[in-house]
Amino acid sequence: VQLVESGGGLVQPGGSLTLSCAASGFAFSSYDMSWYRQAPGKERELVARISSIGGSTNYADFVKGRFTISRENAKQTVYLQMNGLKPEDTAVYYCYANRVVSVDYWGKGTLVTVSS
Repeated sequence: VQLVESGGGLVQPGGSLTLSCAASGFAFSSYDMSWYRQAPGKERELVARISSIGGSTNYADFVKGRFTISRENAKQTVYLQMNGLKPEDTAVYYCYANRVVSVDYWGKGTLVTVSS
């Protein structure tokens, strides 16, 4: 099983990035997928979630209107489009897969740094 995040990097305030998470080794389409983040010295927090069926989405209040989560089951990939980035969005972003009554999976993370 693998979840491999990519797309992180350094971006100026107000800029955009798109993160990708490529999944393999499990039934991706039957899992809810989420993005979490962890800033230095802080706890890991949920950023956005997309359901396995129907693709319903949920967002943390601090990213509503700026971030969009999406998935392509055929490519076994989940995305996080991030617009209007702020310095406080600086964190390691993790991909997370979960399903009721099943093992859940974490990626190793990708670093996003928002700075001028």
